[in-house]
Amino acid sequence: MTHGAEPVVSRHTAALALLAAAAVGVQVGAATVASRFVLPQTDPISLALMRYSIGALSMAPFILAGPMPSFKVRDLLPMAALGIIQFAVLIALLNVGLTYIPAARASLVFSAFPMLTMMIAAALGRERMTGRKTVGVMLTMLGVGLSLGDKIFGDAAVNLRGEAAVLAAALCGAVCSVLYRPYLQRYPALAVSGYAMLASVVFLALLGMWRGGVTNPLALTLPALAAVVFIGLSSGIAYFILLWALARTTPTSVTVFQALAPITATARGIALLGESLTLNFLVGLSAVAAGLVVALSYPQSGPPSQPSASATGDQA
Repeated sequence: MTHGAEPVVSRHTAALALLAAAAVGVQVGAATVASRFVLPQTDPISLALMRYSIGALSMAPFILAGPMPSFKVRDLLPMAALGIIQFAVLIALLNVGLTYIPAARASLVFSAFPMLTMMIAAALGRERMTGRKTVGVMLTMLGVGLSLGDKIFGDAAVNLRGEAAVLAAALCGAVCSVLYRPYLQRYPALAVSGYAMLASVVFLALLGMWRGGVTNPLALTLPALAAVVFIGLSSGIAYFILLWALARTTPTSVTVFQALAPITATARGIALLGESLTLNFLVGLSAVAAGLVVALSYPQSGPPSQPSASATGDQA
């Protein structure tokens, strides 16, 4: 791919990549709700370790069933670093932020994720930063804010330390989303996702031991353990399809769907916890939908072509 060019694929493949990105956004929201249910019985490091251990194990049979990837030695450390930043550092920064600001406000700050991704990708020449995409991303951010309504400012005063931590978490996710591309061009997405997640599991295990130990999964109640299994399995699948989508479309087109995460979490609260369906939520949902349409309705340049199997993970 030349400097500044966006990935060129068939319309069918591009549509599948967007559906995959949307599924990841919904999964993140569902996993957030499930994590809130589990956290009273454990701690963030232990939950992250259980989550990604299950995720890595769930991918192992599919990785072993296909041809084993030949990672170049020079790529091992950068891919491991990306996995650690995305799963350990990002989560740690989010948890720090949540100790200072309400979850709703954290969701609003984190919705800057796609805007940061677009700016970084444009600065590195990975995609074009257009007015239409910018407006679309801003609409999704506005929609997140509207859907959360009074929850954003009703629980606590503004805390710059908390907002900075959550914004740093979004920056970590944006950087990883952009920097994965060279490795997704060289290796199957399934192999990259498995290796990066395994690296994060090793890091989280060492961090947990350094902190004095981690929660025994058998000490959890049965509903909490079931929630952990759901979070882990869905995270493994979501991470693979996230990288699969990143190999086939631009980072902004993938990360813009993260706006669906707080929308999904709020919708689950309405459906499962009896929370009221507000006008703010409906207006916010409409704004997010409009933002996605605007951000993604730009023409792809060049003739359609399929990416090679070795670059995108079809071998796995």
